[in-house]
Amino acid sequence: MVKDIELAILFADVVGSTRLFEELGDQRARAMVAICIDVMRTATEQHNGTVIKTIGDEVMATFPTADDALNAAGQMQKQINAHAELKNEGHAVVIRIGCHFGPVVIEARDVFGASVHTANRMTSQAKAGQIITTAATVERLSPEWRASVRQIDVATIRGQGGEVALYEVLWQTEDVTSMLPAIALNAHDRRRTLRLRLRIGEREVVVDNEHVQMVIGRADECDLIVRGNLISRLHARVDFNRNRFVLTDQSTNGTFVQMQGQEEAFVRRDSVAIKGEGMIGLGKVPTADDAQTIRFVSEEN
Repeated sequence: MVKDIELAILFADVVGSTRLFEELGDQRARAMVAICIDVMRTATEQHNGTVIKTIGDEVMATFPTADDALNAAGQMQKQINAHAELKNEGHAVVIRIGCHFGPVVIEARDVFGASVHTANRMTSQAKAGQIITTAATVERLSPEWRASVRQIDVATIRGQGGEVALYEVLWQTEDVTSMLPAIALNAHDRRRTLRLRLRIGEREVVVDNEHVQMVIGRADECDLIVRGNLISRLHARVDFNRNRFVLTDQSTNGTFVQMQGQEEAFVRRDSVAIKGEGMIGLGKVPTADDAQTIRFVSEEN
């Protein structure tokens, strides 16, 4: 029976398993991989998931919701990271995880479709100890999980017809804490509210404590859409991190930032802190009379 449905698809595999077999021998390495597979399977089952298949050192699983998938992924990373039997001369065996939410076809206890390939691609983009996911997954997350993701890059996915934003899921408590705005100790700072307003034409978006990230570009899924030949689909993003606003360029042609009273800054695949007020140009120098110029102003209450 063939069935169409939307699910979260997750792939998890052991990083460097070939080297593990070379260093430790077949018996010990196989035992370590088996422990990882067991942790992955248990985490999947405890968070409403279904293990579709295991292939060597890799597990493929599906979940009804994006939160279920990340709950399982976080548990996998934490338990494998802390497992005493997964130490190789002081170095822990690690896994990487990729996840995507989208439509799949279920047939004969297997799942098929472009979403499966996208999830697998997220795994190949992940480094050791990382969980990487897509905007489609992030959109379906609860506020708690959404506060624990950050966009880190873009990638071209075969069959997708363009760039896809890559998001890292910060599963370690200290990582989440460092990403969130720092909490000041004195009473004045606790009362302080910071926000950054970005405007182009009649469209305005705000970055603040409740909306800690926004994406600028010509793609329809961007928070602030700007059309132009020099503008990438996902051109740049602005994050609120440690009580400051940071613009990160992820484009082909770079981003120009002109803050009032300061020299013009140019960033390409790099970041710059922005404050006060000024203008942003995507792929070109911003000018006051250019319809593609983004104006910004930071406010404090």
